[in-house]
Amino acid sequence: MTKYKLYGSEGCHLCEQALELCIPHIDASKIEIIDIVEDEKLVALYGIKIPVLERCTDNKALYWPFSEAQIQELNN
Repeated sequence: MTKYKLYGSEGCHLCEQALELCIPHIDASKIEIIDIVEDEKLVALYGIKIPVLERCTDNKALYWPFSEAQIQELNN
């Protein structure tokens, strides 16, 4: 069951860093990684803001740069 979406793009080192920050606090099976490149709407929404971590239950999002503390708060 996806609980979070991590918006980014393939080869983005910041997106890789964001995922590494998330893994100790959120089970990897609950994170859906979404590559925004193929979706014009997502590029318009998040293009210069990636990586973006979004909680699916209420669409609350963290925009890069975010910290482990912010991830923990989002996961509570």
